[in-house]
Formats: sequence, C-alpha cells, structure tokens
Amino acid sequence: METKAVVGLQWGDEGKGKIVDLLSREVDYVVRYQGGNNAGHTIVKNGKKVILHFIPSGSLTPHVKCILGNGMVISLSDLWEELEKLIQIGIDPFQRIYISERAHLIMPYHKLLDAANEKKSQIGTTLKGIGPAYADKYARKGIRLADLRNKDYFVKRLKKVFEE
Repeated sequence: METKAVVGLQWGDEGKGKIVDLLSREVDYVVRYQGGNNAGHTIVKNGKKVILHFIPSGSLTPHVKCILGNGMVISLSDLWEELEKLIQIGIDPFQRIYISERAHLIMPYHKLLDAANEKKSQIGTTLKGIGPAYADKYARKGIRLADLRNKDYFVKRLKKVFEE
C-alpha cells in the first residue's frame, strides 16, 4: 500500500489543508496525527465553503475515511460544532470519521488556564486550551477519550488532575 505524507515544518498557515484536500482524491485514509483546533483550513466543495480545525480536509472527499489520531488534543464541544457544519452541507461525518480513544481531551479548565496564562505572559495563544491540554498529556494526567467510557474511572482521573 502506498503512503503519502504531508508534514508541516512551521507553526501552521502553510497550506497543508489545501494539499491534503488535493491528495485526498488518490487515497483511502487521511490521518491527522497531532494538534488541536488552533489553525484552520478552508475548503470549498461544490461552491460551499467550510472551515475545519480538527477534521482533516480529506473529509469532504466521499470515499475517504478520516482518522483523528492519539497525538491530538480535542475539545468535544468544538468538534461537535465542526461535525454539524459538515452535516449542514450534506456530508455524513459519522460514517467516515474515526477518533482514537487515546486522544487527549481539551477540558473547559484548559481554556481557563490558557486565558489566565495569556493574561500573564501574552504569548499570542488562541485561547482554545491546546497548550494546557498538551501539558497535562505530557505530565501523564490528561483525560483521554477512552476515560469517558466508565463514569467512575473518569471521575477518578478528573480528581487526580485537580489534586495536583
């Protein structure tokens, strides 16, 4: 099986989404292996413009399955908004988009931490909680999608975050 990779060497805004959109006609899967919803990619299909942040641009190509990998940090509420945008233009994302259960979640407190850090340091963050979510991931205290399967385990993991 042939593999094609599009890897950015900067901090976004490189045009990766447009390249992936073009290449998606030739592949079966588009995998996003890392990142959050900071940089967006604008895709136009059948005259309809869609701005995506989490979901790879290949999602607009009918036969392509899209995978959000375990290196990503995902805000479920923001992801849901994106899925709704796809539905509004006639794309059923639920048959073609797969999310790794090992992907870490951007929790509401990550966004609050991001805002507090930005107020203090003014580094130009998007205020979407991406940095704090990755900090929790690397500290091995982040919440993963799989943690939501079991309420008791989820509560235990959440308590661990707030104890530290």
